[in-house]
Amino acid sequence: MSGATTPNKEAVIPEFKQIMGHPSPLWMLFMTEFWERFAFYGVRWALVLYIVAQFHGGDASGQAAANLTYGSFLALVYAGALFGGYIADRVIGYQRSILLGAVFMAAGLFCIAVPNQDIFNLGLATMIVGNGMFKPNISTMVGKLYTTADPRRDSGFTIFYMGINMGAMIAPVFTQWLAESIFGTGGMPSYKVVFMAAGVGMLISLVWFYIGRNALKGIGAPETQAANPMRVVWVALGCLCVIPLMYFLLTVGAANLQIVLTILFVGLAVMLMVEGIRNGKVARDKTIAMLVIFAFNILFWMFFEQAGSSFTFLAENIVNRDLGFWIFPTAYFQSVNSVAIIVFAPIIAAVWVFLARRNVNPSIPRKFGLGLLGNAAAFGLLIFALSSLVGADNKIPFWTLFMVYVIQSIGELCLSPIGLSMVTKLAPVRLVGMGMGGWFLSTGIGNNLSGIFASYVSGESGMSAQSALAGYTFGFWSLLGAGVVLFLIAPLINKLMHGVK
Repeated sequence: MSGATTPNKEAVIPEFKQIMGHPSPLWMLFMTEFWERFAFYGVRWALVLYIVAQFHGGDASGQAAANLTYGSFLALVYAGALFGGYIADRVIGYQRSILLGAVFMAAGLFCIAVPNQDIFNLGLATMIVGNGMFKPNISTMVGKLYTTADPRRDSGFTIFYMGINMGAMIAPVFTQWLAESIFGTGGMPSYKVVFMAAGVGMLISLVWFYIGRNALKGIGAPETQAANPMRVVWVALGCLCVIPLMYFLLTVGAANLQIVLTILFVGLAVMLMVEGIRNGKVARDKTIAMLVIFAFNILFWMFFEQAGSSFTFLAENIVNRDLGFWIFPTAYFQSVNSVAIIVFAPIIAAVWVFLARRNVNPSIPRKFGLGLLGNAAAFGLLIFALSSLVGADNKIPFWTLFMVYVIQSIGELCLSPIGLSMVTKLAPVRLVGMGMGGWFLSTGIGNNLSGIFASYVSGESGMSAQSALAGYTFGFWSLLGAGVVLFLIAPLINKLMHGVK
């Protein structure tokens, strides 16, 4: 089938109006992603709590199952990016993939508002398909606004990452307020309102991109041979056929899903390596470097994504949220990460620029190593809190979990936005979309493992301070060891990257 991608050489980038030193379409993509993340994070804080309340009668024994569903859902969301990247690369182009993905995501969000477990799982499956079409391609579009040698590229991705986190910051606060203060109570939140508000946010993202895409001046549009609108129809029908498969994978069990994800990752690695070898030694080496980084990315997200699973139950049951004048809502912890990203993202970006001007900017592998060590530090604080700061009420102080989210966020800033930029620099030129899909697939594998790990932390009868301490101690040593190893092998990875910074 004729491809929808550009030739092997780097595409000519149109002249764009500059806003705050960056191409103007960056800000359109920023707001598109803002609303998509509003939709996604509007659901994220409520998902495990809703599953326990709605489908397990509020019994703490349902925590493990909720964690597994959450991890499997996130894993499939990110794994779906592999196929979404391929479709954009080869079939209908990036713009059409984003629009189609937004339609499916909105439909799925409205489905999960129906309090029936089968329809709920069907809604999650529809969201998975939509996100796979949307997520990798909106990120790839950002990379296409810059040449690979443009020094603004990393800062452009960091700005885009702030758009992600602004949506993620506002969503939990707004949807929790709707669920408890307007349509429900603290004891009985109206979760369906959370999901419907998220669906409206996704519709705004869809309309915003549809109107604003003309500003891209053809970037991400299908090539002439791929412009036939019937291709979009066939892809949409294919997405409808994939939804039952996603439904099955959601319910097949996290262990079995891990086998499927591993097979997908190996297949992706082979495809990328074949393309890299075809393009010569330099492309081959860059592909190898990218795949090594993917492996460390899996470990990072396995423990980082406790934020939406075991950390939620930790906040609900083991953290003293009474600030004296106000009970800090559990949902608001999901916004701490985003606030920290917004505060620290420009600082981190400025630090990278400052160090680059003095030729001491850490390499990409070392930045990833810093991310792993930052995540380890967060788990170190939890170990201290759960071993030394448990009060008479069997709870740990509020500030400890709050700072865990902040520390994790700083580690994330060393890794995640740099990872998006890295893929656009290292992936074989013809398969950048698939490379971005590989990035999200590695994240997805980490997320599925996060659900398995979180279910272990909660145990059969629900989380306790003792079970949390045992689990988070394992997380600390795993992250610390990986961070040290990555620092040690960084020179070898840098050699494979052939000067990519």
